[in-house]
Amino acid sequence: MKIEKPIPNSILISESQIRNRIQELGNQITQDYENQELVLICVLRGATIFFADLVREISLPLRFEFLQTSSYNDSTEPSKNIEFIREGSNYVKQKHVLIVEDIIDTGQTLEFLIKHLQSLEPKTIKICTLLDKPSRRQFSVSVDYIGFEIPNVFVVGYGLDYSQKYRNLPYIAVIESTDENTS
Repeated sequence: MKIEKPIPNSILISESQIRNRIQELGNQITQDYENQELVLICVLRGATIFFADLVREISLPLRFEFLQTSSYNDSTEPSKNIEFIREGSNYVKQKHVLIVEDIIDTGQTLEFLIKHLQSLEPKTIKICTLLDKPSRRQFSVSVDYIGFEIPNVFVVGYGLDYSQKYRNLPYIAVIESTDENTS
């Protein structure tokens, strides 16, 4: 029987690397939106830890919104159907919007979110992601702020999960398959 678990020696991005990169992203976003009203939209649940740390590095008055979608359903592969679990509210009309994501791989969820938000008439929509996996991109999306580009591996930690587990790891680790019957 195959089980999947994060292997501690398979740390892809360390806690200190994450912390340093979030400070850089916060500084860049602060500069880019100086003297403008900005609404940050956290994509639940995976982006919550990244979102919380990022907003503390942005030196601007901010509004927060939270959206939740479902696309993985306890699998390592996204399904073709995306649905809202929580849609947030309509505070984005004629505002600058920054979507904060945990990871962008195929781009399907992000394309879905952008189309939804465009219908609410924001001034602008930009994207900030902790992790970008461009090798899996199937939908054309433009990402404005990228924490780290990663290879095509399944990762957990720092908010990202496998079957709702491992979100609390303070670093990004690769999920590796191991055979439970071998010793």
